[in-house]
Parts: sequence; C-alpha cells; structure tokens
Amino acid sequence: MLYRESGQYKTSYISDQSIFPIREDRIGIAIIGLIALAIPFVASDFFLNAIMTPFLILALAAIGLNILTGYAGQLSLGTGAFMGVGAYSCYKLTTIFPDVNIIILVLLSGIFSAGIGVIFGLPSLRIKGLYLAVTTLAAQFFLEWCFIRIPWLYNYNSSGAIEVPERRGFGDIILTGPSASAMTQYFAVLGIVVVVTLAVKNIVRGRIGRQWMMIRDMDIAAELMGVRPLTAKLSAFAVSSYLCGVAGAMFIFFYLGAAEPSAFSITLSFQILFMVILGGLGSLVGSYFGAAFIWGLPIMLRAVLPAMGIDIGAETVFHIATMVVGALIIFFLIVEPHGLARLWSLGKEKLRVWPFPYG
Repeated sequence: MLYRESGQYKTSYISDQSIFPIREDRIGIAIIGLIALAIPFVASDFFLNAIMTPFLILALAAIGLNILTGYAGQLSLGTGAFMGVGAYSCYKLTTIFPDVNIIILVLLSGIFSAGIGVIFGLPSLRIKGLYLAVTTLAAQFFLEWCFIRIPWLYNYNSSGAIEVPERRGFGDIILTGPSASAMTQYFAVLGIVVVVTLAVKNIVRGRIGRQWMMIRDMDIAAELMGVRPLTAKLSAFAVSSYLCGVAGAMFIFFYLGAAEPSAFSITLSFQILFMVILGGLGSLVGSYFGAAFIWGLPIMLRAVLPAMGIDIGAETVFHIATMVVGALIIFFLIVEPHGLARLWSLGKEKLRVWPFPYG
C-alpha cells in the first residue's frame, strides 16, 4: 500500500502520458536526484573518479547500445569503436576550436559517431542476426586500425595516445585536464547524462521509438503497415552511435584524461553488451542497473573479501568478477531474459498490492 495508484486521477492527456505518471515515482526520482547532487559534498575524490563518473558514462553507452539492440533488435558488437570515434572527434574539435566550451564539443562529437554508425548500419537493410553482428565486429576492428594507423587523429603524437588538454567553461571553471577537480567533472557528466537520458526517453515513447519496436518484433509486418525499414534501422544506428560517441568523449575527457586506442577495444564492446543483457533489453533503467552492477562488482569484491579475512590479489578479483558476470548472464538468459529491470518491475507490482496477495 506504499506504492498505489488509487486516488491519483489524470484529468488531461498530458498528465496521463507523462514520463512519471505515479506520484511515488516522482518522489523517488526527486530523492535520487537529491542524492546524486549531494554525493560530491560527502564523498571522496576517489569515489567520484573511480566509481560515480565512469558508472554514469558507461550507463550512457549502455543506453546507446540498448537503443540499437533492445529497442530496434539490431545486434551490435562495435560499441567500443563508436565510442572511440566520439573520443577522437572531440579531441580534434578541441584542437581546431580551443575556445569553444568543452561541453558543446562533447555533444557535437556524437554527430561524427552517428555518421559512422549509419555507414556501418547500411548492411542491416539486407542482413540481420549473427551476420549483422559480424558486420559490426568488422567495424570494430577497422576503426581500431584507423585509431592506430592514422596519425592525424591523435595530432601526430609520438606516443600515439590522446592527451586531454586543459579546457575551461562557464566562466573560469576548469572542466578537463590534470587540474580539473573530481566534483566539477562529476557534475558535468551528470548533467549531460541526465539531459540525454530524458531526451532518449521521449524519443522511445514517440513515433520513432514505436517504429524501432515494430521493426524489432516483426520487420515484414511493420513494413506492410507503412514503416520504412530504411528510416527505422538507420535512425536506430544513428541515435545509438551518437550516444556511444558522447559517452566515448566523456570517457576520455572526464575520466581517463589520456588513452591509447586499446581503451576502445573489443573488450569494452563486450563489457557494454553484458551491461545491457544483465540490466535488461529494451529498458533505460536496466542500462543503469547493468552498468552499476558490472562496474561496481570488482570494487565491491575488493572491499568485501579483505573485510572477511580473505586476502586475494587484484587479478583474482578480476577473474572472480568475470566468472560471476558470466554465470549471471547464463542465468538471466534462461530464467529472466529481461534482466534486472524486470525484477525491478516485478517488485513495483508487488508493492502496489502489498500487503494483500491479490490485485
């Protein structure tokens, strides 16, 4: 009875179709927002740099892949490469336009990633399933080759790496570079992720999102009903790649500070795919759940196991986390294909009738 719709009347279409139509949901989102704003004032720089900032960035990348795989039904294994396109694009933009606010350049870098995603999404008009996955895997290896073999992308740096310069914005606030504070970078990432997530939520709830889901469920029937596969599939690739590109730019400029092409390897692509599978296909909140679980699991093991008197090395922690994630993927694919988001949904449904066992 703590989570009930009874007595909450909708008197207009706007209130009925709002993103959070239930009062308890709005209260919960407000509490989460206040916690997110309060974390930098009580947490250490290590907590912000090592946990919160990368969690938000990877959650945005997982949302990008979820758009393509969860909503449009197009399997992709090139997420890491599309993130790399956004990172290198943002690096070149900061070189060409050093006086432009870095937040604007981060958002613009996703456009280049979207263009590359549309190019590699063209085969989806003829192939799908495993064959499309192989095509995106080829994109992953080709773009990795470009990051290594084209010196112009990293400004002919002898190390072959991206080195993030110091950039200021909103007056005299240092946003990137070694002198940038963890709190500043966290708030920058938080603002971008929240705004982009709300925009994606509205896209998914609208006409474009319904086209994606129709293509995912039955593309032939969708085409017979007037949905153009060309527009639907390529728009999914464009939006997905844009989000991944923005996430890749933030990954370098607000988290790593410097990176080589290996930072966007196939390992990163699989890591984000696992976040989507565990969190739940076709769910935005599931992308956050998956990113929080996979990124936080090794950190939790490093804290919990020594406290229990079990002394293990960092390599062992990594192997244990990999085995746990693999076992959970198998479990969720068999028992609950919709992942952690479905468990969250079931919990909310139980709360609606609690303490009574019926609806």
